[in-house]
Amino acid sequence: MTRTARFAALSTLSAATLMLTLVAPASGAAAAPDSRIDLKVLVVSDGGPATAAIAAELDGAGTPYTTLELSRQDRPVINAGFLADTVDGRARAKYQAVVLPNDNPFGAGSAEMAALVSYEKTFAIPQVDAYTYARPEVGLNYPANGGYSGSLDGVRTEVTAAGKAGPFGYLDGAVPFEDNSPTVGESYAHVAKPLAGADFTSYVDAPVPGTQERGSLVGEYRHDGRRELVVGFVYNQNQQQFRLLARGIVDWLTQGVRIGASRNYFAVHVDDVFAADDRWDTELNCTPGDVDCAPGQGGEPDPIRMTAADAQYAAQWSATKGFTLDMAYNGGGSELYKEEHAGADPLAQQLTADKNAYRWINHTYNHPFLGCVQNVTVVPWICAKNTDGSTKYVTRAEISAQIGDNRAWGDRAGLPQQKSELITGEHSGLKILPQQPDDNPNLAPALTDNNITSLGSDNSRDRTQRQVGPALTVPRYPVNVFYNAGRATEQIDEYNWIYSRASQGGSGICETAPGTTCLSEPLDTVTGYADYIVPLEVRIGLGHVLTNDPRPHYIHQSNLAEDRIAYPVLDGIVGQYSALYADNTPLVNLRQQQIGEELRERAAWNTAVKAGQVTAYRIGNAVTVRAPGGIRAAATLPTGTRQNLLLGTQAFGTPYAGSLSGRAAPGLLQDRVTLTLPAGTVPPSTSKVGRPGKAQPVRGSAPRLPVPAGVLKRVPYGVTG
Repeated sequence: MTRTARFAALSTLSAATLMLTLVAPASGAAAAPDSRIDLKVLVVSDGGPATAAIAAELDGAGTPYTTLELSRQDRPVINAGFLADTVDGRARAKYQAVVLPNDNPFGAGSAEMAALVSYEKTFAIPQVDAYTYARPEVGLNYPANGGYSGSLDGVRTEVTAAGKAGPFGYLDGAVPFEDNSPTVGESYAHVAKPLAGADFTSYVDAPVPGTQERGSLVGEYRHDGRRELVVGFVYNQNQQQFRLLARGIVDWLTQGVRIGASRNYFAVHVDDVFAADDRWDTELNCTPGDVDCAPGQGGEPDPIRMTAADAQYAAQWSATKGFTLDMAYNGGGSELYKEEHAGADPLAQQLTADKNAYRWINHTYNHPFLGCVQNVTVVPWICAKNTDGSTKYVTRAEISAQIGDNRAWGDRAGLPQQKSELITGEHSGLKILPQQPDDNPNLAPALTDNNITSLGSDNSRDRTQRQVGPALTVPRYPVNVFYNAGRATEQIDEYNWIYSRASQGGSGICETAPGTTCLSEPLDTVTGYADYIVPLEVRIGLGHVLTNDPRPHYIHQSNLAEDRIAYPVLDGIVGQYSALYADNTPLVNLRQQQIGEELRERAAWNTAVKAGQVTAYRIGNAVTVRAPGGIRAAATLPTGTRQNLLLGTQAFGTPYAGSLSGRAAPGLLQDRVTLTLPAGTVPPSTSKVGRPGKAQPVRGSAPRLPVPAGVLKRVPYGVTG
């Protein structure tokens, strides 16, 4: 019946200004109480992947930063005037933190490094060395002295007790390093012991090969009134080890009080519930009954449909994992089944009995294609034409009937649906290349007729959230577990057909389709699913989860039937996440409408930040953020922070990863938001600021460091989809 298909107009920003004031705790190392500290990060980049990764983390969270490219001839010179000035009669530090590619990228005796050192000491500004060599200048022994330099591919590193008590308290402990390719070096590192007498605290350590010893991989070095976070391994923004540590690096960098916010999201939509999905034919290499087979090819379709037992398993799985699935349902599929089975549908009875175990999304009544009228007499299909040669589209009335009839069916079944949400079959009605380059012009009016404000779309085709009539799209990630496979053997066979070269018996699509990688050889027909496809899909899915990306993933009801092939992927993502993260950092599982709102607010905030329309600074215990009117400011602050209202207070944000995060808008009759941190609160990462240094000061520049080829760009997963 169906098949898998592989976004944002922002509200106009008003000229009004929102003022947000945060009351921050005093620190023994703080600058003079009347100094102004701008809440912006300075990222000094050498063009390498490590500084780019930290910048990407700031960017994704909506944290303001400025990048200075060392290689640019026209770049500004770092001096006292670049770093600080005077505003309204008070000293101003223009950056709350500094990121350098290493501990000294300027060279021995550099005036620019001297300016940074003076600036950091004057205003208590922390510095991250994004990737630096272990040496006495950063409080560490050389690796040759009981340490190690080399690959950490596949090595399990650990957060230390100090790391858990400090910036990495959101992790359970393990920080495994990826090893995605046996032929590509992916993670080069320097593991070293603290120098005798140095004020150095290791936050993440690693085993020293061939010994029972461990050395620091990430740690804090305090000296001469300065603080450095010393990172001894190279990484890019996509590698799991960086994704695990990125939040802690930024929290340390911003001393636990920052503009911007991030969380780890995971939502799974199950499409075609109550309907049946056509089955892949392993002999014909197409799907009889669907448009990839010629008309009549393969005889009668052999549909895949969940049973009542499959529904019971789904409810049990959800309860056990504490994870809510979103069921995108087609009520007409149940009515059709009842017509063919003496009026009974055990699947519908079981799913509706467990209806409160899930969230429900309207997927249209019987899943028709709602874009152009399809001409399926040819493969691939084309859009039918009117007599005048124009594209023939499905009508507004037909689209509206599919939405309304399914909504009514859900009401009769008592489904707790959000009526503003819709996912059309195959995301149809939205543009699809190459056949239909524009949205069906009848789609937006039909959405208006039915008060649809949230519309699912395909992230692989249309990643940017966009407006369609009254609805904002919610781009969804397709999981590469096929809609037309209920058994692992079918999944492997179709996978081999798509991703093998023609010379190896495959379709050869992988040789011509942009962005698609061929398999080195066809997968084993017995073990290929568990040994290759599942680990790959888990890695891709978990990668999305760890990048502050709320977009949902989608599978099909067929994948919960027969061999139930979706569960190993879902188990892998949820299970690995649980093993890596502490209980204070759960997966955030939102419904479609909430995801759309998050994407909308985030886009508005990030656009304002990038356009320079957001300014933020701290003066003593107060922090002020100015943003365009109508845009709520995002922030991450210590637990116990409260928002002051005209009368009384209310809690700010919600707990996550040991902090509070959220967005704030002025209260009634207020033109600013005032937030107060709990008395005596000092973020763990600032508790040792200003302790006297015991080791040598920085004298020379850091040596040029090796960067493995696999870090310069993402190591290929092997396939894309």
